[in-house]
Amino acid sequence: MIRNKLIVITGPTATGKTELATDLAIEIDGEIISADSRQIYRNMNIGTGKDISEYQKNGKSIPYHLIDIINPGEKYSVYQFQKDFISTYQNICDRGKQPILCGGTGLYIESIIKGYKLPDVPENPKLRKSLKTKSLEELTAILASLKTLHNKTDVDTCNRAIRAIEIALFEKEHPTSRNPIPPMETIVLGIWFKRDILRKRITERLVSRINQGMIEEGKKLLDSGVDPEVLISYGLEYKFITWYLQGKISYEDFFSKLNTSIHQFAKRQVTWFRRMERQGIKIHWIDGNLPSNEKLRTAMDILTSKGFI
Repeated sequence: MIRNKLIVITGPTATGKTELATDLAIEIDGEIISADSRQIYRNMNIGTGKDISEYQKNGKSIPYHLIDIINPGEKYSVYQFQKDFISTYQNICDRGKQPILCGGTGLYIESIIKGYKLPDVPENPKLRKSLKTKSLEELTAILASLKTLHNKTDVDTCNRAIRAIEIALFEKEHPTSRNPIPPMETIVLGIWFKRDILRKRITERLVSRINQGMIEEGKKLLDSGVDPEVLISYGLEYKFITWYLQGKISYEDFFSKLNTSIHQFAKRQVTWFRRMERQGIKIHWIDGNLPSNEKLRTAMDILTSKGFI
């Protein structure tokens, strides 16, 4: 029975993480746990790149977890992700399968590898009332005085900035500590492309998703009653789709600004991974230009050399 080992597959957006994870899962009898902060939401499929069809390969269905678990607008935190991860990880191990954590949300991945305790932060009505009349610029300045702004989506909207301030203040009063993550040996595999190639992949994927109906998906979400501010708070695709559908930007602006924002997001992801490495987390990088079978073989060689399989 496989126990106490976690394989992590990560990398910037548009690098083919799911493809490698599913190929590996078939090879070693694994199950995939998503580490994507937006794929948790139901009906947000094209914009978040769930690519559910990739979990069907060679006539086999690869089990996946922590995808489509809540509705848009429902609250979900890193604290909740840790809780869901622990129960999912233990369940997979108990069935003798190999857990594979796959995704590009660096904070989710790091919270598991380092075992951080991130408290479940309650709402603070008094604080929210005091911040309600402040501008986004003022809220951003307040948040910047409390912590380094690694994640710009924290200040996409006033509501999101207020929540980020709420969390930052709570954590100052309740310092984080180690969380009882199950004892596990972890190995991290990353997929990389040269910057110019990654930029080309991002733009091509954006065009493909628009052709698949990404804008129409956003319209259905709004028509179903999802608050526009909620969609905007999820950033990237859904922010610009909402603005476009509201008539605030033209289609040309929608495409160019979204394309630029995704490139910037990928750059921030790379920065996050480099910081993880500086802090002692070894990432075994695999050339994304390799054919799928060679990427799988490279991953298998790394895992074998480290005693994971």
